[in-house]
Amino acid sequence: MTLSGHSAAAAAIGLLLTVVSVILMKPAQRKLVYNRLLSVSPLSLGKGRASSKTSSSSPMTPEKKVPNNAPPPAEFKDIFPAWRRDSLWVAARSSPLARKDELHGATDGFVDTLFKDNLIPFTANYKTCASPHTTYTPLGISLAEVAALGDFPDYAELSGVPLPEPYKEFKIESALPRPYRPFRWAYHQTMALTKLEPDWWLELEKTYVERIKERKELFANHGTMVLDYLPGSELGCKEVMEMALQFVCARYPQYFSLSHSVEKGHVFHNRLLQNETVVKDMHPLHVLLENVPEDFAVMIRNPEDGFYYFRAGLLCSSLGWNVATKLGKVLKDIHEPIPDYKEKMEFSMDR
Repeated sequence: MTLSGHSAAAAAIGLLLTVVSVILMKPAQRKLVYNRLLSVSPLSLGKGRASSKTSSSSPMTPEKKVPNNAPPPAEFKDIFPAWRRDSLWVAARSSPLARKDELHGATDGFVDTLFKDNLIPFTANYKTCASPHTTYTPLGISLAEVAALGDFPDYAELSGVPLPEPYKEFKIESALPRPYRPFRWAYHQTMALTKLEPDWWLELEKTYVERIKERKELFANHGTMVLDYLPGSELGCKEVMEMALQFVCARYPQYFSLSHSVEKGHVFHNRLLQNETVVKDMHPLHVLLENVPEDFAVMIRNPEDGFYYFRAGLLCSSLGWNVATKLGKVLKDIHEPIPDYKEKMEFSMDR
C-alpha cells in the first residue's frame, strides 16, 4: 500500500469511529462536524496538508481569530537573556586564574541602560575591542570582566547548571548509549524542550575511539560542510569548548583531565586516545572535534535586531543539511523548510 493509501485508510477509520458520536449530536452540531470532516476527507489527502489560512476559516474556529504565532509584545532587540552578574564574584573566588581584585564588587553601580547602549558589535572579536571596560556581552558582563575571569572559569556558577557527579564506575569498554525514545505519544510539532539532566549532557560509549576517528575523517573530506565559524563567534566557541572539557573531566575523571602551566597554558589530557591537546594552539571547535563526540551549533545574538544567528558549528550528524548551507542565517531562515514552523513555532523559538 502506498503512503497515500495508508493515509486514506487512516482517514476512513477515523470516519467510522466518529459515526457513533455524530449520531448522538444535535443537528446543528452534526452539521459543523460534517463540514470539518469534509475539509480532511481522503480525497484531499493526496494534496497535502491544508494551509493555515484554510484551516483558520473552518466553521469550528471560534469567532475571534487568534493566530498561533502571536506577534511579539516588544522589539526583540530590547529583550535580553537572564543576567548572571551576581555570580561574577562567586565564580572568581573559585577560579584559580581569575583576577579577583578586578571582579570584587562587580555588581556595584551597574547601570543597565549603559550596558544596552554598548553591546559588543555582532562581528567583533572580543579580544580586540577598543573599550573592553565599557563594551558588554548580552548577559551584561563587560569584556574586561570576561578577561578578568580568565580561561576555564567556574561555568557551573556562571550558568547556574552544576557540574556532573563523577561517574567513576563507568567502563568505556562496555558502555552502550542510553535509549532515546522521543515518540511515546501522538506526535505534535513543538520545540521538544525537555529538562536537562546535568549528569548526562555529554555521553560516552564503547565506540568513542572509532567515532572520533570518523569525525576527523569527515572534516578532512568535507571541510566547511562539517566545521566552520564566522567573525564574532570567538567568545561563544571558546565558552562552549571550555564548558564541554570541564564537563567530561568532572564526569569521567578516570579518562580526562586538565592541567595548566605558564609555558603551555591549559592542556587537555585524553587517556582514551593517549594524547594531549594544548588548548591555545587550535580553534575551540577543533579541540572539540578531536576529543568530544558530539555536535555543537553556536547561536549568537545580533544587537541590531535581537534575533539569534547561526555563527559557528561543528556538525557531523545533521540530516538533510550541513554547516555550509545554514551558516550565517537567522533562526527562522534556518527552519524555513519546516512545515508550519512560521505559524506554530517561529515566535516561541525567537523568544
